[in-house]
Amino acid sequence: MKYFDRNTWLWIVLSALFFLPFLGGVHLFDWDEINFAELAREMVVTGDFLRMHINYEVFTEKPPLFFWMQALSMKAVGVGEYAARLPNAILGIILLPFLYISGKFLVDRKFGWFWALSWMGSMLPFLYFKSGIIDPWFNFFTFNGIFFLIHYIWKKKNYRELYFSKSARAYLWIAGISAGLAILAKGPVAFLVIFLCLLVYWFIERFHWYIPFTIVVYFSLIALGVPFIWFGVDMIFNGPEFVLEFTLRQWELLTTNDAGHGGFPGYHFVVLLLGCFPASIFAIRGLGSFSGIPHHIKDFQRWM
Repeated sequence: MKYFDRNTWLWIVLSALFFLPFLGGVHLFDWDEINFAELAREMVVTGDFLRMHINYEVFTEKPPLFFWMQALSMKAVGVGEYAARLPNAILGIILLPFLYISGKFLVDRKFGWFWALSWMGSMLPFLYFKSGIIDPWFNFFTFNGIFFLIHYIWKKKNYRELYFSKSARAYLWIAGISAGLAILAKGPVAFLVIFLCLLVYWFIERFHWYIPFTIVVYFSLIALGVPFIWFGVDMIFNGPEFVLEFTLRQWELLTTNDAGHGGFPGYHFVVLLLGCFPASIFAIRGLGSFSGIPHHIKDFQRWM
């Protein structure tokens, strides 16, 4: 299968036209947007890309990946709203062609168009790519950690109805590195999300081991190895302060309603249902059972 056909390039151009203009037309308005942009600006001012600072004091609540992206954008186009939001706009240019290619891989070209169009036409995803927050990159890397782990499993099971351009080991490495980048973007919650998906799928499969335990360990080592490179370098030059305070902060976020994460349990469902319309409606419809569809599509439904 040819991945980069004419439609792929068309999606790249359309994405650029949708996401790049007017990024700096509105002031930074979200609490996180303002703080993250200031973290990146202070990286540029101090020249310290190893540690994060807010008000020139060490910041230990987030890993540095997204702030590196913002700081590089500020070096490229200058400090301001446009640079703070540019990394997510670039992700939008990557993601829509990625959805088209993935849809073409799973079903056909028409489905690839439908998947990308439904995503681009949804309000919250569109606004995300016009924002300066971590979540779009975090979600993208986390999804890829799961998506390419599915590729690995399918490749090992030798699904003949699909064309795989890479070896099973390559897909495993892509999945592990993606998960590691998600951790480096926002923290260990990415690892938790992926393993919850693995556990739920294991339950759906009636506790059948669909993936060898050694592969789970291998995947985990790759995923944890990516952020540990930075953690190790930071500890060598700055001591264990960041690692200790970051670990304590992650535990607080996991066990308390801090940082605005409280509220009624259905909050996220309502936000996704309304904010991701019409994609959310198609997603709910896709939870149903259908006859006459290929086995890999049924399996993908279970994963999703």
